[in-house]
Amino acid sequence: MMETFARIREFVEQEFKVVYDEKFVLGVEIETENGRHQSVFLAELKDQDDHRHLRVETTVAPLAEHDPTKLLRINLMLRAGYLAVGDLDGVPFIKLCRNSPYRFLTEDMVTSDVHRIGRLGDKLEQMLVDGGDWF
Repeated sequence: MMETFARIREFVEQEFKVVYDEKFVLGVEIETENGRHQSVFLAELKDQDDHRHLRVETTVAPLAEHDPTKLLRINLMLRAGYLAVGDLDGVPFIKLCRNSPYRFLTEDMVTSDVHRIGRLGDKLEQMLVDGGDWF
């Protein structure tokens, strides 16, 4: 089990190319299809009961350019992860996220989540920004 962010960090640093590193946030870059790359971020979150969760997320596209109804329809069809909005330098962006409680995390789950969120985020990015590769 991976019960601390320090343990997750140790594993991630061995398995992925780390491109961003803060106390409770790591950014990695993965290769997706056709030589494309996607940045994926891992962060520790605590809920109201002080239980820790690992958030795996990737930025997909600027929010302003997209119909919220279409995004909610996409969100409904997602089987792994969910769409959310987060700011990047003060600009709202669509993000694809997945939260997992630490008590269930294994190395295989972290690896799978990073690849699944990164690859799906890249596909959504291509669809929403006409094949662009921003992230």
